[in-house]
Amino acid sequence: MGVSGSPLGLENSVTAGIISAKNRRLQVAKRLYEEIFQTDAAINPGNSGGPLINLNGEVIGLNAFIIQSSQCLGFAIGIDALKQQLDQYVFK
Repeated sequence: MGVSGSPLGLENSVTAGIISAKNRRLQVAKRLYEEIFQTDAAINPGNSGGPLINLNGEVIGLNAFIIQSSQCLGFAIGIDALKQQLDQYVFK
């Protein structure tokens, strides 16, 4: 699994990561996140919002946030949950 982006304005950055849990449910501030992946991929300023991809190059999630107080665990919203949200914005 991996993350790509341009953290801190640096040219391309790619990291390897392992999904350590699926279908996590977390509340951050007043927002409830459901069906998210927990990953050890580095999510830094500049690459949050980037894709989480598998070894086949398929997008499986969108890197969303880290929880710094938990030794920077990363979390990504799963692609299936994103597709449900995107349907309301796509004109057919």
